[in-house]
Amino acid sequence: MNTIEVVVTGGTEMTLESQLIKKSYYQMYINEHDNVQPIRELGDAYQEELQKDLPDLTSIRFAQGEIYFHNRDYEAAIFKWENIAGELELWARKNIADAYYETGLLSNAEDLYLSIETNNLTLKTEVALQLFSLYIDRGKREEAVEIIKRTIDSNPDYPNVTSIARTYFEEQQDWNHAIELALNEAKRTGSLEWFDTVNSYVNKGVTKGLHPNYFLQGLFELYALDSGMFEELTASLWNSYRSEESYFTWLKELNHLLFNLEISRNNHFQLLSGLHHETYFGLINGSHSIKTLEDLVPDLLTNWLRLSSAKHTVLASAAVLSWNELFPTSISMSIVNEAENLIGETESHINELEECLTLFESIISWAHSQEMGENNRLKWMVQQLNDFDTHHLLITGLSGSGKSAFINTILGEEIQDSPTSSLVMFKDFESLNIYEINDQETMELTDFTEFQERMDRRRNALESIIEFRQPFPFLYEQKLSLIETPGLKGSHQDRFEVLQYLHMADSLLFVLDANAPFTDKEKGILSQIHELAPDIPVHFLLNKMDTIVNEQEAIRIFDETRSRIEAYLPEAQVFAFSSQYESGQQLVELKSFIKSIKDKRNIADKRLAKLLYFIRTTISRLLQKRIDVENQLIESVRWNEEVVMKLNGALNQLKDAESQKVKAIKRSYQSIKENIQNEIEAAVPKMLQECSELIKEDSNFSSIHLELNDVMNSKIQDYLEKEVMPKYYSSLQGWIAGGKEEFEQGQEFLLEMAEGLNSLYGEDKIQIQCDFKVLDDWRRDTDRMTSRFQLEKVNILLRNTPSQFLLKSAGKLFGALSQNKALLYNRYKAFVKNEEYTESTEVVIERFFQQFELFEKSLERDITMFFKQPMNMLQDAIEESLSQITTNQEILKKMNTNPEMFRDPLTLFEVRLRQFEWTTVAGKGVQTIY
Repeated sequence: MNTIEVVVTGGTEMTLESQLIKKSYYQMYINEHDNVQPIRELGDAYQEELQKDLPDLTSIRFAQGEIYFHNRDYEAAIFKWENIAGELELWARKNIADAYYETGLLSNAEDLYLSIETNNLTLKTEVALQLFSLYIDRGKREEAVEIIKRTIDSNPDYPNVTSIARTYFEEQQDWNHAIELALNEAKRTGSLEWFDTVNSYVNKGVTKGLHPNYFLQGLFELYALDSGMFEELTASLWNSYRSEESYFTWLKELNHLLFNLEISRNNHFQLLSGLHHETYFGLINGSHSIKTLEDLVPDLLTNWLRLSSAKHTVLASAAVLSWNELFPTSISMSIVNEAENLIGETESHINELEECLTLFESIISWAHSQEMGENNRLKWMVQQLNDFDTHHLLITGLSGSGKSAFINTILGEEIQDSPTSSLVMFKDFESLNIYEINDQETMELTDFTEFQERMDRRRNALESIIEFRQPFPFLYEQKLSLIETPGLKGSHQDRFEVLQYLHMADSLLFVLDANAPFTDKEKGILSQIHELAPDIPVHFLLNKMDTIVNEQEAIRIFDETRSRIEAYLPEAQVFAFSSQYESGQQLVELKSFIKSIKDKRNIADKRLAKLLYFIRTTISRLLQKRIDVENQLIESVRWNEEVVMKLNGALNQLKDAESQKVKAIKRSYQSIKENIQNEIEAAVPKMLQECSELIKEDSNFSSIHLELNDVMNSKIQDYLEKEVMPKYYSSLQGWIAGGKEEFEQGQEFLLEMAEGLNSLYGEDKIQIQCDFKVLDDWRRDTDRMTSRFQLEKVNILLRNTPSQFLLKSAGKLFGALSQNKALLYNRYKAFVKNEEYTESTEVVIERFFQQFELFEKSLERDITMFFKQPMNMLQDAIEESLSQITTNQEILKKMNTNPEMFRDPLTLFEVRLRQFEWTTVAGKGVQTIY
């Protein structure tokens, strides 16, 4: 049996309750030094007690029962315990139940245990523990849980009772009760061991379903006991709730708890500081709305600042300040003031570049998820900023200033033979690689010829950047990359398209033409440069010095130009250059000049400022792009509605055209058919009447009707096949030719319609092609039907009309009588000649046109097939536009219903940007670029 025994020892002697629990009460009668069996000693004591006047055998009988029980003689034990009275009665009943339990009489044992009512807490607990074991054996899980919980509630300090319960709950994987037990015991006893047990359950992941406030009181009490264990358990709970729906509830509850604790940075809560850092950045990564965060983040930041580790103090302070800037009064002024003091006094421990690149990647990733484009060109520019080993020198100037010749001199070969129309970066590399970078992709150009083609283009040239990499000794030695822009000209906006790349450069070299140096136009450009990039160092190259007439004039121009430049830009340096000078000496001087203008001071900070600029402009651009997208969607809906209206008009016109063609072509066919039918109606009766001439006086009148009927059918057959059918064939060919003209007119009409629609699309989207194969089908069918005709024999003279019946009967009766032949001859001839043959003619017409019936019935279907492709194309175009309208309207509705879904992430990115500016650029005295 799976009984649970509790061993209690106390000093050298057991207490009475201990003896009763262990069933060792009998030891009171045993002399340990006598080598006598217990049952013998108890028997002697029993006999001795019987000799008394008023013997009391209760205790001895109780002790005897214990001996029997230990020796597994349960029936004898029960017999001894059955009549126990007094203070041992309830213990005896409990022991009897134990005996039933051991013999397998579980139901009897359960009933007896339940019948024991006592105020003795020890006995009550022992009975409960036995019932607990019994319920486990009987598979009564609910009863077992109930009894052990009731036992813990009434006597939690009873030895091993909580351990027994914990073991059982864990074995049953009854985690809710196990957690409840551990947390209650932790709070009741203040035992760190129990708190550690709670922590183990959290780490197992079995506490996720519990409401976060379930643990708050325990955490509150644990903080007073051991702040280290408090941090460990709090961190475990934090991580366990991270992916749960109750995560935000946990954060709110925890913030409330932390506000009620006396915490400070001196506590060195490294784990909690790190979790605040991780959680804060997770919350503002663009996946949550500000409405969701506005009640959560201020408290989170307040507590982060209160407990932040040295590693996070500056970042926590910057987070507080940046959040407060965008959402004033959301954080208490005392916390804001503390953050301002800390950020000015505390050394930063963050990897600034890594943090900023992470922010940039977050924005780009979010933009991609919002279908805002790949931003590939921007990613490439940021990648160049991350190359700290190379100085980026941007070379620009007015068109015709000679930039390309100067660059060819530096690069040592004729890279460019004409002015560039794109931005080109030249970099030293071990082999030739040329790439074109645009917003959608990076494409490798196959060879130098393809590169030159890119240089010669004009349209949309600045929408991509060319990266030209190959071994360039000069660039390698100087650790330099050259960024060449197209020549500057035109309006302020045109120049901006070129100068938008200024922030990629560490310094700028402005190329001047010595024949007209430093003009007002160039000053205007420099003013625009200063406006866009106030911190970029600007220097000048006075080019085409070889075109000056003499050396003295050249010196004068150089000195005057340098003086004007110094008055305008005191820090600027000027270098005189000519592609005609001795290249070796000039390159030596040029190396010295470039070395002097390479500003190496605070290069990391300046690059960081540029990176922050790109982040800020990206945020602004995405906001504008959102507006542009909305406007584009509105315009798309309007345009598609207009397209649908015009397509429906075109479709109706097409249906009208189809209907007209059906009527015209069918009417033309029916006209031919009617003419043929009229001819047959006129010719056949006449032909049959003429057959009267075949009747002779000596004809055999008993069979003349059969002979005439055959002749009549033969004549009709010859007439239809040799006269009618060729004529009908010829008429049908003319009809097909007329149908072709009708179809061609329809095709021409549709092509004009398509041209108008395609002008609306701006492309040849509507491709109209009618099915002229219909004409081939008609030709084939008419050829087949008119090639040969076989008339099924018509019963012309064998019909049972009264006159015919009389003639035939008379012929049979009187044919043999010569005196009657003259009468019959006249009567037959008159009958054949005067008969109208209407019914027979109708039969002939019906049989003649029978094979043409299906053809006539299919004309409407054939004409519909002719127009099927245009009809389907217009219907598909209408459905496509309607689908686009529906899609765009749904997107617009979503955008207008929840505009914060787009704006909020960008606002949060701006919060992150500001906090990086607080921790980096602003703190180091480097001017922020806006």
